[in-house]
Amino acid sequence: MASALGLLFISCITLSVVYGNSQIDDVKKYPDPSPQTRGSPWPAPKQMTISETQLTVDQATFKFEFSETEVCSILEEAFVRYFKIIFGSYSTSLKFSSWKTLRSNIGSRSRYSGTVSALQVVSPCIDNIYPSLTSDESYTLEISEKGVATLKASEVWGALRGLETFSQLIYQDGLGTFVLNATSIEDAPRFQHRGLLLDTSRHFLSLDVLKENLDVMSQNKLNVFHWHIVDDQAFPYESSTFPDMSMKGAYNAFTHVYTQENVKEIIEYARLRGIRVIPEFDSPGHTMSWGKAIANLLTKCYSGGKPSGDVGPVNPAFNTTYTFLQNFFQEISTVFPDHYVHLGGDEVSFDCWKSNPDITAFMENMGYGKDYAKLEEYYMEKLLNIVSGLKKAYIIWQEVIDNGAKVAADTVIEVWKGGYQKEMSKVTALGYKTILSSPWYVNYISYGSDWMNYYSAEPLDFNGTKAQKDLVMGGEACIWGEFVDGTNLLSRLWPRASAVAERLWSPASFNDTKLATPRIDEHRCRLVRRGYPAEPLNGPSFCGHEYVYHQ
Repeated sequence: MASALGLLFISCITLSVVYGNSQIDDVKKYPDPSPQTRGSPWPAPKQMTISETQLTVDQATFKFEFSETEVCSILEEAFVRYFKIIFGSYSTSLKFSSWKTLRSNIGSRSRYSGTVSALQVVSPCIDNIYPSLTSDESYTLEISEKGVATLKASEVWGALRGLETFSQLIYQDGLGTFVLNATSIEDAPRFQHRGLLLDTSRHFLSLDVLKENLDVMSQNKLNVFHWHIVDDQAFPYESSTFPDMSMKGAYNAFTHVYTQENVKEIIEYARLRGIRVIPEFDSPGHTMSWGKAIANLLTKCYSGGKPSGDVGPVNPAFNTTYTFLQNFFQEISTVFPDHYVHLGGDEVSFDCWKSNPDITAFMENMGYGKDYAKLEEYYMEKLLNIVSGLKKAYIIWQEVIDNGAKVAADTVIEVWKGGYQKEMSKVTALGYKTILSSPWYVNYISYGSDWMNYYSAEPLDFNGTKAQKDLVMGGEACIWGEFVDGTNLLSRLWPRASAVAERLWSPASFNDTKLATPRIDEHRCRLVRRGYPAEPLNGPSFCGHEYVYHQ
């Protein structure tokens, strides 16, 4: 379809595309605005063929149809949500300075071949289930030239992903008509773990902000909310077992705390969007806020043979430490339904341990000598055994392995430091499953199109056998909270994190930033139109709806 719509929107390209071997018009180099695509989904599907046949969608009569007879709240809520997303984010009363000029540019509506009156969704659906690492998110979406639209999925999670794609195929022409092309899609993610880490310790994030971000995650097909909920600075999680931890450790015990009901609310909101919630309770380091309520949990630091008044990481030498951890993670295992818990293990300074006479005596008794990595290994092994005994699996940061510690074979290692190719090769050679986040720290910002660096990072770009690369579960974008709160989270994240989302969902062959530029520009405008403050990525440009909505 090379239509006259381009005269109005400066954002059309030919849509006769077969994904996997696509050719998109050349993008002009900065600073000239790049033409955006129209109705091009992000992240790119595994296989997609778009016909030149255009169809209309009538807001007054369109409906979603579910093929099954049983109740399915996940899809029922999704249908309501996507009806608003598709039709509510567009203008319904377009205004132009000259209708005569507009009609001469666009022509008659008769050029459309038919109308899509319904999307039939064929998918099994079991209520009250949660997404997991093994969830099937594949789907097929067929929109025939006669206007018959069918979405099929083996699990409801695939149906959710297909609904998002369907919503992105629809756009509005200059007369206000909702349009999509006859399309055939077969889609599935390349990686099962496609995550986003948010830090709610350095700056507290409200429930509304967390929910908005979950909405945008679902619109980018990310499926894991890695909730770095506590850290040195604050303990905003309200524990029912140890309520003093938030009372004494939160910035404000009444306004900056996630209650048990708040946590349930976020988990349910995420579930309805096919998103897992994996909490992180990082130890033995990053635990200063823990020690404000739990006596003798943290190591007392010494100087010149006397207590200095400072404290360090969790004290691994006391039996009371493990009693506390058993009780605390017993609660966590019931509050958070996902099979995985992130247990941290990063950036543990050994200096305080080295200064403490109780710990040095413990080291001697254990035969560790002065190998404090052995002490860290001892602590992590005890912690992993506790969590494993609660029928949970666990993720840890790479330092534990870097320090030479040996952990259980089913431990998942998150690689976050520079030189990730070498680290991925090492960790997978040891037989551990891995998650990559090193190249995707989106809290680091730079002037210009830094999304291209995220887009170009390939998780499987390391020396290793096929068996090693099969151990890569996926990856995560991370946005740490030292300089991020509710005022700038969404704009700093999106659509920069969208680049990571496509890298983790789409085939590896989608790695050309030049071809991706007009598509990510469209996606950015799509997010803005839907109400999210996604920042511009590629220099001077404008969104089509800005022109349409203003006289």
